[in-house]
Amino acid sequence: MLDQDGPVAGFRISGTATRGDTVPAVPPAPTAADAVDVTALLERGRTLATPVLRAAVDRLAPPMDTVAAYHFGWIDAAGNPADGDGGKAVRPALAVLSAEVTGAMPEIGVPGAVAVELVHNFSLLHDDLMDGDEQRRHRDTVWKVHGPAQAILVGDALFALANEVLLELGSVEAGRATRRLTTATRALIDGQAQDISYEHRDRVSVEECLEMEGNKTGALLACASSIGAVLGGADDRTADTLERYGYHLGLAFQAVDDLLGIWGDPDATGKQTWSDLRQRKKSLPVVAALAAGGDASERLGEILAADAKASDFENFSEEEFAARAALIEEAGGREWTAQEARRQHTIAIEALDAVDMPDRVRAAFTALADFVVVRKR
Repeated sequence: MLDQDGPVAGFRISGTATRGDTVPAVPPAPTAADAVDVTALLERGRTLATPVLRAAVDRLAPPMDTVAAYHFGWIDAAGNPADGDGGKAVRPALAVLSAEVTGAMPEIGVPGAVAVELVHNFSLLHDDLMDGDEQRRHRDTVWKVHGPAQAILVGDALFALANEVLLELGSVEAGRATRRLTTATRALIDGQAQDISYEHRDRVSVEECLEMEGNKTGALLACASSIGAVLGGADDRTADTLERYGYHLGLAFQAVDDLLGIWGDPDATGKQTWSDLRQRKKSLPVVAALAAGGDASERLGEILAADAKASDFENFSEEEFAARAALIEEAGGREWTAQEARRQHTIAIEALDAVDMPDRVRAAFTALADFVVVRKR
């Protein structure tokens, strides 16, 4: 059986939960973070980063500039101005907040925020194509509207722009920040490669899944959590410690994403019902259920092995995917993943203890971590 011990108590788990139920919440003891307006934090990051992000995208040659603008939600498929959902903006919020660790103004972190956001969206463009996702943020994905070639080219262009935005600063700190960003990007790509390879395997261990998710999600959130501080002149020890916070926050973030990928409400997530099951993803709930042992785990393993060979998998009914989700839950995969999100959240918060920073900045980091784990999309 999977180990259920550790600092993970406090989750509310429903024994009869269904798709669309609220992801189990983290109920920490009241702290200064409770007084932080997380919406304002996220909006600050978005407001500071967006003008610089738009200016960077404007450098792209046509039609890549238009395709990128569609992806970011600034225009619709016909090219008309739009006010689309640009995502949660957690990474920009972390980047500008981390600058304040050093006593710098949040604006110092803006180039880092933009660079991280460009890399993140480079990965989304490519991931949507590789995964065959037709919807993101309640709209058709770029490859669906503009074709696979444009999705690839624009993704590549955004990655190049990310490095330009940093290196144009021309400072020693910018060079250090760029090195951390490229290291995180390589890890992100490693994680995507692992994710794809796991789809074709009958079994993936929990350890392998956590390593993949640490690469695919944790590495870039780690970079976001430190890059503003680096631009503000933080030493490597401080930056490394902030990266530890971001890395474990990323694992908590991805664990919640994995729950939403199976049981999330499509109206909130903007994705298909049972989206991760449709893609045969070996996400944490799946691998935890398979590793748990017992009748439900064995039945799930047999069904997923048969699914891998099925020629009509894409035509499975809602009921068939719902049955697989029910087995994952019965085997304990949903509960274990919720607890793992809490455990990673705790590790992230504890990492902050090793960094000297203003109390209000510490409270903001804590509030952002709480937000990541308690969300519906």
